[in-house]
Amino acid sequence: MRKLLKSRKALSPVVAAIILIAVTVAVSIAVAAWMGALTFSFTTTEQITYTGYAWAAPSGTPSVVTYINLTIKNTGPAELSVAAVRVDGSSTGVTVLDYDTGQAVSWSKAMPKGDDWSFRVSISSNYARGTQYNFMVVTSKGTQFGPYTLTAP
Repeated sequence: MRKLLKSRKALSPVVAAIILIAVTVAVSIAVAAWMGALTFSFTTTEQITYTGYAWAAPSGTPSVVTYINLTIKNTGPAELSVAAVRVDGSSTGVTVLDYDTGQAVSWSKAMPKGDDWSFRVSISSNYARGTQYNFMVVTSKGTQFGPYTLTAP
């Protein structure tokens, strides 16, 4: 036991410095690769913001709201394509029309970065006043934005 304590061999300072530098370089390369992958995943993320809405009811029927005009904005880093709009989790019975033309919306065109889209959403049973509805926009990549909860006036 005494012989073990008396033998104080260690690494030379030069070898210790080389090992320390090698470990530091390896860790910095690993962190740089991780940050690069993280940054890449954020730059391809789709992002939509709901920027406005307006309910519409025909005159003479105060208890019924026939449609809502929704406005969304592409706030992501690249263009995206909208595939569907869902009301209360379903796209069945949901009609989406272009706000300007009144024609059925063609989801095949891409929504440029920073662009606003307005469209008219109606459902087969009309909207009942005072009832909450959850709206969700789904992109062609399957990303769901919502629910955007609104109460019919």
